[in-house]
Amino acid sequence: MRREPTAQQLRLASELRRLREAAGLNSRQAAALLGVSPTQITHIESALAGVSEQRLRRLASHYSCTDEEFIDALVAMATDRSRGWWEEFRGLLPTSFLDLSELNHHASFRRDVAILYVPGLLQTEAYARAVFSARLPELEPEELEMRVRHRIAGQRLTVPYELVVHESALRIRVGDRGSARAQLTKLLELSEADHVTLRVIPLNLDGFAWASSSMTYVGGRLPKLDTVVRDLPHGSVFLDSEAQLNAYRLRFRKVKAVSLEPDRSRDFIRELTKEL
Repeated sequence: MRREPTAQQLRLASELRRLREAAGLNSRQAAALLGVSPTQITHIESALAGVSEQRLRRLASHYSCTDEEFIDALVAMATDRSRGWWEEFRGLLPTSFLDLSELNHHASFRRDVAILYVPGLLQTEAYARAVFSARLPELEPEELEMRVRHRIAGQRLTVPYELVVHESALRIRVGDRGSARAQLTKLLELSEADHVTLRVIPLNLDGFAWASSSMTYVGGRLPKLDTVVRDLPHGSVFLDSEAQLNAYRLRFRKVKAVSLEPDRSRDFIRELTKEL
């Protein structure tokens, strides 16, 4: 029995539950088809227990799921035994930090909309420290430095990354003038990477309503395995229903449509840097 399922394990469990419910079966009926106890099905669907490839494929067959590509993706999730770099922080940092690191590790792409802060993937160490220093209740120095270390260690995304950042996030000084200049400089440098596309929404552009809140959209092995991450006052929330995914895909397209093109965005940031 697992004490702390990972993000990938929880998503697998959720998808298996959805397949069962779509087939119109309850956990007792699913257990009878597999020859196990209803409790075991409950444990599998809550990510407290794993499931073998053989049993997963049998369940998919019983649930009349014929999407072989989807089944293969679920098998890959179920049989993944790799331990990522973030595991060294398990038990030391909130689980949501590790879950996002795991999502990024398995991502096929990532899209961010940033309104008030530069996303963690692109933060300088000084910027990250300033962000965590403003947290309430205040963090102990050791935990603060651990969060900074985790954030910097997680800046290793190499899949396509699209960021739409509002001018507010570029102008708000979470630290001092020097750290603000360094952060803008880093954004300019990273925006030149082949896998990074950065766009800016200036304050004077129309259409801001669609960009009224930040979001992170992480691509999965298949579109139906994508995940949206929203940061709320009580912590991060992971959204993955089909309706939610479609809504945030539309939101990103709308936000992207009112933003500056990458070249103009870089020119915009260069002008802001000169002001500092």
